[in-house]
Amino acid sequence: MKAPGMNRGDAPGASQAKSLGRALSALAERCRRELDESVVPFWLRHSLDRECGGYLTGLDRQGAVYDDRKYMWLQGREVWTFSRLYNQWQRREEFLDAARLGADFIRKHGRDEQGRVYCTLTRDGRPLHYQRKPYAAVFTMMGLHEYGLAAGDARCREEAKALFWDIERWISDPALIGRLPRPASAPKVSALADEMVLMSMAMELLAVEDDPRVRQVLADAVARAKLHYDPERRVLMELAALDGTDLRGSPDGRLFNPGHSVEVGWFLLHTLEFRPDEDLRRMALEAIEGSLEAGWDREFGGLLYLMDIEGRPPLQLEHFMKLWWPHTEALYAVALAAKLTGDGKWLPWLERLGDYTWAHFPDPECGEWLGYLDRQGRPTHTCKGGNYKGCFHVPRALLMTAQLLSSGAVRAGCQPPP
Repeated sequence: MKAPGMNRGDAPGASQAKSLGRALSALAERCRRELDESVVPFWLRHSLDRECGGYLTGLDRQGAVYDDRKYMWLQGREVWTFSRLYNQWQRREEFLDAARLGADFIRKHGRDEQGRVYCTLTRDGRPLHYQRKPYAAVFTMMGLHEYGLAAGDARCREEAKALFWDIERWISDPALIGRLPRPASAPKVSALADEMVLMSMAMELLAVEDDPRVRQVLADAVARAKLHYDPERRVLMELAALDGTDLRGSPDGRLFNPGHSVEVGWFLLHTLEFRPDEDLRRMALEAIEGSLEAGWDREFGGLLYLMDIEGRPPLQLEHFMKLWWPHTEALYAVALAAKLTGDGKWLPWLERLGDYTWAHFPDPECGEWLGYLDRQGRPTHTCKGGNYKGCFHVPRALLMTAQLLSSGAVRAGCQPPP
């Protein structure tokens, strides 16, 4: 008796390959439909601030504004999103117009006299406060670079590249943006988020213009990211000691973020376009699979937000929640792994992630996705945007997954518009 779904004469491997192909095709169509019919229309309808410039991201379920502050990292992310949609999805003038609205606001209001990027502004662009971390600057850089490609604005791209080098220095020496230095007795550590953003920015630049200095930044970030890998558990930890110190004596040293680990896994796969490395390819695929296995909630489904890798109590009170962005990152990562390897072992993860994600996050009534669930999968917040959630993770994952599975191309960064 043949296995379900097998045609007469099919080998088991051929049947598995067909099942995987059907699943990937269905995912591509779902992503295209969700992007074009729900997610992008929501942000175009509710987020564009025609009065003051930039974007309103503090949006409730229906899209009404409940917080009119402008968070710079979300401004940069939305500029990037609309610019990338214009560059790589559909050359619609409304995408370029939306991107310009944010880019002009950022260039006018986003930085102080010393070139530091504000964290939060008033609706009309007056500074509210700084954050002594580089992430607002990271997404400002990425947004301006992508917009420069969309608009044919070479000066904007040069601004972005100059900011890239500022950020590289700020990550190396946080005192430059006002953070106190670590005491001499503290171990020197690498933060996974820092390596992730350095890889991301470097790949955006290298996809358009080769530069040996940027290649070196990418190589160094990859090397440090590898220090985060726990080969026994096959996950990437949030902190890694640069001097070999054992960090597992504290909750910080045992902190595992499944979403970050999966996201860095697919970033590492993208770096292979610039630096082929079979060992790194194998490690990245293992990290994606291991992170899904370690982070999946076997009782209620979905990816847990934060975990203590040894099962001890985490410090973060929200650790048990299910957030939108780890699931979008996982969907793309699994699609990428399946596309690269053709291995049917990814099919159960495609189905498991898809079943949970499509059932819990998209909002067919009002558009876009919910962001925050409790462990049981019930919404804790009905907002569509705020100070962390904006127009980025959902459209990026939908866009990249649809592109990947439609064209067969695996690209790390952007391509200039024709």
